[in-house]
Amino acid sequence: METMTVERVIDAPIDDVFAWLTTTTNYERSPLVLRCRLTRRGESTPYGVGAVRSHLWAIGWLRERITRYEAPYTTEYVVERSVPPSRHEFGSMTFTEVGGGTRVHWTTRAEMKLPVLGPVLTRVLGRPMITRSFAGILGAADAALTRQPHGNRKVTKRQRPV
Repeated sequence: METMTVERVIDAPIDDVFAWLTTTTNYERSPLVLRCRLTRRGESTPYGVGAVRSHLWAIGWLRERITRYEAPYTTEYVVERSVPPSRHEFGSMTFTEVGGGTRVHWTTRAEMKLPVLGPVLTRVLGRPMITRSFAGILGAADAALTRQPHGNRKVTKRQRPV
């Protein structure tokens, strides 16, 4: 199993960052994410415990189930199914207020489910692809949430000025 972690400080309030990053459809603003859907609502809130999310990323397809949701500080999940097949032990995002912004710590523990070659392929291919995907999503969150003067924001088809 490989543990993969990406961190970023986003210059926005913790509540906003948590809400953005726990809403799976926002991930589509990242260049490596093709489609994301909430396929089952959580027990107390749409993206809360029990929610099921479906993700189609450039690296494959994933179905995740939320196992912990403590707004605005942490959310945890497990990948129940994936293509290519993988073993997934744990995934989490933690949010900490820092100097006017929010530090996001995103970690996952997984490996490709292939006899003999799984651990090697995870290290050589999986780790860089997953961490790049996470970094892309965090970058999209930063772009969407960072308070910038209206004239300095780049507007795309999926992003409208605030």
